[in-house]
Amino acid sequence: MLRDTLGPYRIERRLAAGGMAEVFVALRQGPHGFQKRVALKRILPQHARDAEFVGMFIDEARLAARLDHPGVVQVFDFGEHGGALFMAMEMVEGTTVGRLLRAVAGRRETVPLGPALHIAYEAAAALAYAHELCDDEGRPLHIVHRDVSPANLLLDRSGRVRLTDFGIARCRTTVSRTDDGHIRGKLGYMSPEQVVGDPVDAKSDVFTLGVVLAELLLAEPLFGKTGDLEVLLQIRNVDLSTLHRRGSHIPKDVQRLIIWALERDARHRPSARTFEQAIREILLRRGELGHGPRECARLLERLELIPKAARDVNAQEAGARPTFLVDLDDSTAASDETRSLLDDLSLDPPTMYELRLPDGSHEGPIPFSDMVRRIVLGELQPGTQVRKDTGDFDSAGRMPELQRYLKSNALHWGPAGPPEGASRRGVLQGGRLLKTVHGLTVGRETGVLHLWDGGRQKRIFFREGRPDFVASNIGAELLGEFLVAQGSILRMELDMALAMLTRYEGRLGDALVGLGILRPMELYKAVSQQVRARYLEAFQWSRGQWAYVSGECCEEETLPIGQGEHELLRDAALTTSPEQLKLALRPVQQRLLRLNPQPPAPIAQFRVPPEWERVLSSLDGHTTPAGLLAREYARGGLDAEQVERALYLALSCELVAAA
Repeated sequence: MLRDTLGPYRIERRLAAGGMAEVFVALRQGPHGFQKRVALKRILPQHARDAEFVGMFIDEARLAARLDHPGVVQVFDFGEHGGALFMAMEMVEGTTVGRLLRAVAGRRETVPLGPALHIAYEAAAALAYAHELCDDEGRPLHIVHRDVSPANLLLDRSGRVRLTDFGIARCRTTVSRTDDGHIRGKLGYMSPEQVVGDPVDAKSDVFTLGVVLAELLLAEPLFGKTGDLEVLLQIRNVDLSTLHRRGSHIPKDVQRLIIWALERDARHRPSARTFEQAIREILLRRGELGHGPRECARLLERLELIPKAARDVNAQEAGARPTFLVDLDDSTAASDETRSLLDDLSLDPPTMYELRLPDGSHEGPIPFSDMVRRIVLGELQPGTQVRKDTGDFDSAGRMPELQRYLKSNALHWGPAGPPEGASRRGVLQGGRLLKTVHGLTVGRETGVLHLWDGGRQKRIFFREGRPDFVASNIGAELLGEFLVAQGSILRMELDMALAMLTRYEGRLGDALVGLGILRPMELYKAVSQQVRARYLEAFQWSRGQWAYVSGECCEEETLPIGQGEHELLRDAALTTSPEQLKLALRPVQQRLLRLNPQPPAPIAQFRVPPEWERVLSSLDGHTTPAGLLAREYARGGLDAEQVERALYLALSCELVAAA
């Protein structure tokens, strides 16, 4: 039961609840009949002792207290009561842009051009103010909101716009707790740099405001009609197909403005101030300047978007997919959608396949998930005929649900051996792969490195010297097996998702998200980790061969591994087995080593441990590997294996030369 008071404030009702805090309508009373109604934000009780969430809440309060602009929700007070932190904010009587989007979409309308531009204009002005704010000494604070979404743009009764919720904002004075590698923001309202985990600046907010403006004029999500992982990929690639397909009614000058804000490269986007000025010019040319608040208020009145007695805290804002920054309670019951899917599964017999092998024998019945597995791992023999349920036998390539896998260049496995068009070949023994990959990295090459050892095969696709995708026919490296091995999901959860695969067009990731087993951000991170693990596992091979085909590209959607190519080479040196290290260093055991004064890439790019750098920097042409090992042992420095790993990396990547 909620307490009636929180500090000097009397709580009237709960207005909303989010990932880290809840908001109440509250009344501050004073002497001689003074009273003021406020929005009271309190950190959720279950997070009151979590240092990270408390820190984020305090950062938000400190930052919001600096903001004094008519387009930003004001913070009046900050305090603590009974161990609960709270802040009192301006109470905006009205609605949100999210509710506006939901209302027009429900009526099969779009937001008229004037009100849509007005909303973007005032939001851009508020962002420009925040982006340009300086501290008391005149130093820029470099504030980035990082969550400019329809739910955080409020519309008051007069049609004015207020930007709110700086809960995940970042500025120069905040602790870097929001730069921990997690993707912050609402799915569908993030910039490409947020999706891939790159540093963000003020231009990220401009991108998300551009998304909001586009959706006001389209009345549908710009990114977001497919699976959650696909949404992230659409944002990363800035896929504007929805805008081009559904935005023919949008005037050309406004289309150009939106596309400018949605530039993939942040350097080519306008600043918030420039974006504001560009919208002002369009409003001025169209005779709309100054009419925005009134037209917006009329629209809200027509749509009956007026404050209600209580807000449904479970309602999801239109177009907003929730991004959870905290773990959900594992005891939470399955969603209605999940229960419905499982009910359907128990009633609807799954699609089954039968195989007729080239020798005439039959195999089956086989579920769809196992068919996919066989294709991805190259286990479907050439010439095999497939029958679905009670249909006729035919080529698997004629079945639409299997074509995606059979036609993929990355997933098509033939007999192990050198591929056609290979320009270079070699063997994998003695840790030679690291030197080979370093050569591709230095040469900024684009192509595919084929690896094979008996039936085991891998393909590492490079784009301008950087590993872009890794295909593997090793069963343990399939996404589902990887997630189970990592402890991200349970075996029973994988089995459930595989059983539902046909409903998600054969995409396991979408099935895991759709069933509530993984959150979209968890899936995105897991797929990146899976590709990285596949890549590093190749450096553990102690036998086999490799061949390189230049210019061949991957046709699969790819996710960034999240590390620089030189850091990955360092991690490869850490992955290589001790036996392979010794084989790699055997040819130079009696040779003198010296640091290369002009290596292809500086040692700083590899971000090696400080002790590695110390050891390598000491090589002046008078020491052999054996002598270096003896010296480190005598001084109690690096152990022998770490010295060998440092030398292995340095010799393979030309940081050190052997005379």
